[in-house]
Amino acid sequence: MATAAIIMDGKAVGAKVRAEVKRRAAAFMAAHGRAPGLAVVQVGEDPSSSGYVLSKRKGCEEAGIASFANDIPASVTRAELLALVHQLNDNPLVDGILMQLPLPAGLDANEITDAIDPKKDVDGFHPHNTGLLAQKRPGLRPCTPYGVIRLAQEYGIKLKGLRATVVGASNIVGRPMALELLLAGATVTICHTGTRDLRSEVERADLVVAAAGRAGLVRGEWIREGAAVFDVGINRNAEGRLVGDVDYDVAIRRAGWITPVPGGIGPMTIAMLLSNTLDAATAAK
Repeated sequence: MATAAIIMDGKAVGAKVRAEVKRRAAAFMAAHGRAPGLAVVQVGEDPSSSGYVLSKRKGCEEAGIASFANDIPASVTRAELLALVHQLNDNPLVDGILMQLPLPAGLDANEITDAIDPKKDVDGFHPHNTGLLAQKRPGLRPCTPYGVIRLAQEYGIKLKGLRATVVGASNIVGRPMALELLLAGATVTICHTGTRDLRSEVERADLVVAAAGRAGLVRGEWIREGAAVFDVGINRNAEGRLVGDVDYDVAIRRAGWITPVPGGIGPMTIAMLLSNTLDAATAAK
């Protein structure tokens, strides 16, 4: 008879990563006479983006990272925003640049993020950095997939040889997640809107990463007994409660490990962003 899954505590592991970052930031300060610096650019006043940005700035403060706020009106032109990016690229006090997405209509997110110096791309979205990850030479790594890997390591989940299914193929999570799992030695399947039988792909997986952005898409009864389940989805149900992409109440009775929503992958994403900032700062020296 199956027992309840181990609930992977992203808050606790994220706090451990933040403590590591704080020690590294103090050492950087002692060696270079300044704190590592992260520039956060927010265009417009999207409420969800504002909440994320506030969390990131608070995380910087707690970790000893200098946070440079760049709150830009939604009316900014393409040329003005590109000029700001180039200015931050050239600023020696800025070790990392984060462009909060989505951008307002009329601005090409790919063009703007591609303009960021890859050495300061702490989101890990630049084609240079995703290309390095694809070639098994990781540099700055996308924060959410990197957080999944770190969480798996902390809970002793051996990824080599596992059959892993990633549900969702976005450039932010799904595709780099597949690359991270390949790097770790897993056998990877990516599911997307063209996948004919999602259920069968999930049922045979030893590890599932759900990152499609659709509440309850992954049914709990599809989860293989003892599988590791990482739920990246953040959705609001009809009652206004935050839920993931996985039917948690059923999945928890079948999985070996599972992340809650909230409190699972979210805290890990911010923690790995701070870690990437220290990696960028130390690599530049």
